[in-house]
Amino acid sequence: MKILFVCHGNICRSPMAEFVMKDLVEKNHRQNDFFIASAATSREELGNPVYPPARRIMEQHGIDCRGKYARQITMHDYEKYDLLIGMDKYNINNMKRFFGGDPENKISLLLQWANIDREVADPWYSGDFEATWQDVNTGCKALLEQL
Repeated sequence: MKILFVCHGNICRSPMAEFVMKDLVEKNHRQNDFFIASAATSREELGNPVYPPARRIMEQHGIDCRGKYARQITMHDYEKYDLLIGMDKYNINNMKRFFGGDPENKISLLLQWANIDREVADPWYSGDFEATWQDVNTGCKALLEQL
């Protein structure tokens, strides 16, 4: 299963989801079953590392994200990945516009996997990286359970 987590800049929420999911998969001895990555819908943060407060909260939970740099989605990503998971409705709309729709129903919101009808908290505006951590953790655990 190939999963791409997507947010606006690929420096906070989507890399958190990428590395939380990688950690969960490893702890469940299923790393050979998955290829997990993340990307941005925008070009604003291309080449930048994970935002320091996002990196710190992951480190507090024993997750290392060193070596991750923001990249933008490409047209090839729609064919390459089985699931493209956005953090908010803005990301979903941008992906659908970028890919020219979602004919294979690959695009979803992360918290939908946990039957929660809301978006992942955006720490870029709130500064609340703990709320984002909780949302991402909840969504990724539910996603893994369903896969």
